Amino acid sequence: MKRIFILVAIALFVMGSLVAEEAILIDFSKLTADIIPDQNDKPTQNRATVMDFSQVAGGSFTTEQKSVMKTSLAINSWEVKLASSSRTIGNQVRSYTLEAPSKQWGTVMGARIHFPVEPWNSWATIKPPFEIPAFEPTGEVDDEGNVTASEDSDGITGPSRFEDGYGVVKNVGTIKAVAANVYGLNFPYALYALLLDNQGVETKVYLGPLNHDGWAEHVWTNPAYVTEVRNREMRLYPLYPFSTPFVKFGGFLIQRDKDQIGGDFITYFKDVKIIYDQAVLDTDRDIDDESLWNIIKNREAEKRTVEMNRFGENQVLRYLDTQRQATESQFTPTPANEE
Repeated sequence: MKRIFILVAIALFVMGSLVAEEAILIDFSKLTADIIPDQNDKPTQNRATVMDFSQVAGGSFTTEQKSVMKTSLAINSWEVKLASSSRTIGNQVRSYTLEAPSKQWGTVMGARIHFPVEPWNSWATIKPPFEIPAFEPTGEVDDEGNVTASEDSDGITGPSRFEDGYGVVKNVGTIKAVAANVYGLNFPYALYALLLDNQGVETKVYLGPLNHDGWAEHVWTNPAYVTEVRNREMRLYPLYPFSTPFVKFGGFLIQRDKDQIGGDFITYFKDVKIIYDQAVLDTDRDIDDESLWNIIKNREAEKRTVEMNRFGENQVLRYLDTQRQATESQFTPTPANEE
């Protein structure tokens, strides 16, 4: 009798571990610009996702220059990049993102892509201005974009600043489904979502064609997902010292076939959601391993440093290029000779 009870308990535990969770990976209505106004008093950055890259800029910049070295996941900052064969200056400057008012959702992300009009295959990606950090501590952000990390947050053993709809979902095992709310304008282009895992591997998920009018939920269902527990391959994995896996949002990919219409293409995005199995169950363990050894904390702190350096180097180069740009819009008139 005791043996039967143990087997039932194990079965219930396994079944409980396979209950799928739903989470919003990214919600573009949260990415409106609300701080750091420009010369026209229009906000340029998103408070919740602002990042300061001055710490990796080097010592040759002044304090004033470093004070403006900030960027965020604000909708207007997202990048549209065309395939190399389509990346002419004319096509690229006509491809960008902006905030769009929606009667149904509030603010959403609008994207304009200018594909070649010639009959050849092409594609374009819509990506965040930097790879979304997975281990950024939570904290308070002031109106100038200065971040003060919470004393009890390290972004590693606890929640990070880019969870809860800002691009990161942690403790993700097998993904069962991915969905995106997208506004179509009857273009027959193919839409993909790009997902990054904790190993840095990018997965391209096909969400379907955009040949519809208005809002629609595009859903990808994992064909390799096994629902029946008896058909799954059961393995025991070491629990410590391994950090829980996560998923980042890497952007969208839009493909245009050579037989389809070219030129301007417009679409809008509200959010991306996932349904997934938990990688690790929350249990009440007798010993807090991490508080003793700090292995995960030290390992993930190194990863976070690498993330920041990679992100900061790119942003510094963009800042330098911005500073080098010509500000004159026209030539200064040549003064007439005075006799």
